[in-house]
Amino acid sequence: MAMMLIHFEVDDYDAWKPVFDEDPAGRAEAGATSYRISRAVDNPNEAFIRVDFPSVEQAKAFREKLLASGALERGGMRLKSGTPTVAEVDDEHTY
Repeated sequence: MAMMLIHFEVDDYDAWKPVFDEDPAGRAEAGATSYRISRAVDNPNEAFIRVDFPSVEQAKAFREKLLASGALERGGMRLKSGTPTVAEVDDEHTY
C-alpha cells in the first residue's frame, strides 16, 4: 500500500472542507481507496491529509495530477511540507 501525505494550513478549515469534498483533482478516478484528514489540536486550521492508493505508481501519478490541477491553490492551502509526499507502508502493528 502507498499513500500521499499533505501537511498544510488554511485560513478557515470549515470554508476549505467543501472544496476538498468536491474532489477537484479526482482522487477516486485516480485509484484512491480511502483518505483521512487530521487536524492539529492547537490550531484547527492546520491539517494533515493521507490518501491511500494500491500502488506507489498510482500515488505518484495522482500527486502530479494534483499539482498540475491547481486544486491546492484554489482551496487556499498553504503547504507546510513543500510538496505532497508519497510514502509506502514499511511496518504496521495494531495493539
